[in-house]
Amino acid sequence: MVPDSVLTAGFLICGTFTVVLGTVHFAMPWLLDFDGAIPTAGDSLRPLDLLVVTYQTKRSDIRGIAQIMNHAVSYALVSIGVVDLLASRWLAAWFAPYLLAWIAGWWFLRAATQRHMGSRPGDWLVAAGFTLIGLFHLAVAVS
Repeated sequence: MVPDSVLTAGFLICGTFTVVLGTVHFAMPWLLDFDGAIPTAGDSLRPLDLLVVTYQTKRSDIRGIAQIMNHAVSYALVSIGVVDLLASRWLAAWFAPYLLAWIAGWWFLRAATQRHMGSRPGDWLVAAGFTLIGLFHLAVAVS
């Protein structure tokens, strides 16, 4: 069993970090210069072929998808952070292990996909940090 003080501190740290990260993520399109990285002018893109439908992909589609996915991640992060900060209210509920396992899985997926950013030392540190957050949630889920 995990001591209450460790649970309280762990959820406070994870929740606060996650809310802040999610809030910052809303600004990522500006911070990472999505407009400069995905220019509107340039060569035509390969069309998207979906069995019976072909969709001519435009650069604005790619920029839009990047924005949509970024904001969806931001929403998920803020939500997970708030859930963590409110853990004392639901930790004893029957669904707690399932919710914790889902959150752990989300963090493990995020850690594994950090490699898409590169393999610089900072990328490895980010992946390790996200893995630790996942391990914390998984440890609480199985305890």
